[in-house]
Amino acid sequence: MRSFGEILTSLREERGIYQKELAAILKVSVGTVSNYENNIHFPDQEALLQLADYFGVTVDYLLGRTSYRYSLDTLNEEYAPGMTVAELVDIIQHFSRQNTASFLDYIELLQLRQKAEDCSSTS
Repeated sequence: MRSFGEILTSLREERGIYQKELAAILKVSVGTVSNYENNIHFPDQEALLQLADYFGVTVDYLLGRTSYRYSLDTLNEEYAPGMTVAELVDIIQHFSRQNTASFLDYIELLQLRQKAEDCSSTS
């Protein structure tokens, strides 16, 4: 399991910003951000929420409790008419083992179809 500091460093680098820029966003010193990234100090609750909002991840993701990084905003987005991402996840969670296996097979088929469509559109 990755540490908070490793996760924060990774997110900051993905965003392409320096510690100085993140420090300005959080209204803390560069040293404080460095201490977070090196697991010397840990942010307070307010800073933790700011980080989650800024990077668009959950606090659980920042804390290394899950590899699922999507925010509540993403879960509440409408995925299809009348259905949010969270509602879709809820439906999938209640599938039987057999239906889950069938669903995964179908996803694989759709991914292959999408890949073929992408290849034919770039040719």
